[in-house]
Amino acid sequence: MDKSIIYFFTLLFFNNLVISQNKINRVGIGFYNVENLYDTLDTDNVSDFEFTPEGPNNWNTPKYYEKLDRLGEVMMMMATEGTPDGLAIIGLAEIENSLVLDDLVKSKRMESRGYKYVHIDGPDRRGVDVAMLYNPQYFQVTNSKSYTLKNPKDEDFKTRDQLMVSGKLLGESVHVIVCHWPSRRGGEKRSAPLRNLAGQLARNIVDSIHRVEGPNAKIIVMGDLNDDPTNKSVTQFLGATGDIGKVNEKTMYNPFYELYNNGIGSLAWQDVWNLFDQIIVSPNLANKNQDGWHFVKAKVFNKAMLQQPDGRFKGYPWRSFAGGQYQGGYSDHFPTFIFLEKVAK
Repeated sequence: MDKSIIYFFTLLFFNNLVISQNKINRVGIGFYNVENLYDTLDTDNVSDFEFTPEGPNNWNTPKYYEKLDRLGEVMMMMATEGTPDGLAIIGLAEIENSLVLDDLVKSKRMESRGYKYVHIDGPDRRGVDVAMLYNPQYFQVTNSKSYTLKNPKDEDFKTRDQLMVSGKLLGESVHVIVCHWPSRRGGEKRSAPLRNLAGQLARNIVDSIHRVEGPNAKIIVMGDLNDDPTNKSVTQFLGATGDIGKVNEKTMYNPFYELYNNGIGSLAWQDVWNLFDQIIVSPNLANKNQDGWHFVKAKVFNKAMLQQPDGRFKGYPWRSFAGGQYQGGYSDHFPTFIFLEKVAK
């Protein structure tokens, strides 16, 4: 046999051997605005009366547990096409308190995963916060802290805190910042500066981590940003680009930029799709030429089951409430997720 042919098959054998020995670890990291996950109690100093049995939404125990079941159904399905255990981490928005998180992770849908959570009460007048669920088989928390957004032009301004959670993702340090930036209520002119402030706050948190851990720190910023990937709050104030070739120490990589430009959204308003629900990664997570965790794929989880099945808003996210009427759906947002990979050692 020709020596070159022998050499080719020998090389092919050893390459396949190396690939089989270097198994790939893959994890799913997600975010979900769950649309007003309130308990049924009227809490002092919180504007939550509408989500009580006596309030205008007639929010009661059967509706509450149906909501938990709906949310659990979604979160148990997300990312399972890439990893059998689904999401290792999922950030949440519009969570009222730790009570609803306890009920969520212990629900029949979700209890088999054994999720834990991080939640810190914030100052929002409606009482909604962000939180982070994590699978302790994949992630171990080492630190957490919340950051309050201040408006220098309004001392009485209150909105959701930004939650930073640090830990070990299968042994490697990763930092997650979960956000729910100020809404668009009041119009773009009035509200955009508030989201710019929120983008700057997230950037400050990222920079503070880099100052302690260096430029190779692996950081994920996720949330309902109430802005699209192309808005200034994201591109300029947070410093996120959709061009992976332009990522450097002063920027982050936003894989949802391309999805948005391709017409894919996570919520719809007046027949226009927005992609507010984004997961953005630091330079070293965008770099595939290193041994640790790196980004490989981003998705909007918009399965047909999550879509309004009929009527004028067919195809929109199937909401819990619309026009003051209970719809029995999931949320007014589709969830999003990314996959990270690394070679197992």
